[in-house]
Amino acid sequence: MSLVVSDAVSRVLGAALDGVTLRQKVTADNISNVDTPGFRAMSVDFESSLRQAVDSGDVTALSDGGLHVESTPSDTPVGINGNNVDLRKETLSAVQTQYQYQMLTRAVSDRFTLVRDALGGQ
Repeated sequence: MSLVVSDAVSRVLGAALDGVTLRQKVTADNISNVDTPGFRAMSVDFESSLRQAVDSGDVTALSDGGLHVESTPSDTPVGINGNNVDLRKETLSAVQTQYQYQMLTRAVSDRFTLVRDALGGQ
């Protein structure tokens, strides 16, 4: 989800939404392959890149796809069939990601409301 944004807060929120959305997709893929022989689960990290951009104060690249999102193989041990999907771990990730997504969409909504009100909108 790419938002057209012009301020730092909106850029950070948009980049975080992009990262959480990718995590949702990867988690869903992991869960759907829980019984696929040889399948290796993946995990997504975008928070470290986002934190680095915020800490440096340079968030301008975030709205241009500059967020570094790393999708790496999970370190969960491999089972007898060569599959390493841990359904409990993936379910927990799905729930946590859903909460993150809800908080971010609420923050985006609140941000737009704030801007609208500041402009004297109704």
